[in-house]
Amino acid sequence: MIRAFVCASLILVAASGFAQTPPPTPAPAAAPGAPSAPAPPPKAWTSLSPQQQQLLQSHQGEWNSLPPDRQQALAKGSQRWLSMTPQERSSAQQRFTQWRAMPPEQRQVLRQRWQQYRSLPPERQQQVRESFNRFRQMPPEQRSELRRQWRQMTPEQRRNAVQHGPSHAPPHPPPHAPPHAQAPARHNWR
Repeated sequence: MIRAFVCASLILVAASGFAQTPPPTPAPAAAPGAPSAPAPPPKAWTSLSPQQQQLLQSHQGEWNSLPPDRQQALAKGSQRWLSMTPQERSSAQQRFTQWRAMPPEQRQVLRQRWQQYRSLPPERQQQVRESFNRFRQMPPEQRSELRRQWRQMTPEQRRNAVQHGPSHAPPHPPPHAPPHAQAPARHNWR
């Protein structure tokens, strides 16, 4: 059950992840003499559809000065937005508003968790999604109890629970647990 809670937090990151594209990470330096991956070509403003241009009009004046990878990300995001249903757009807008209200430190933590999730093999990502869905279907009281147990675990117990399942982590912290293990969670999970 603890694993379901951990997975739920990872999926929350996934849900929040598309709300704002994280800053591009620098590419690893290529070995001397090794060919480097070519940068994407700049995307011309006129190559965007009229609907995309309307969505991205606030970027029109700076478009040519944006890095090509940022242009590509904006074009892809606008296309994704245009393909959404009104309900999906409303949900995305709500998540974006929540994202913008978060402190920068919390956004950074979520970006790191999203990267961790994305680095998992596809079958493990599927397990995480299934665990998240099981967590969401639990009664509110059961979810609250899982959250309480999670907050009381030490970081080591949490790692063990994530890696090996809840049977490897005691449900309560030992008496000498550090104070931060008993601090209330910063997240307001639903």
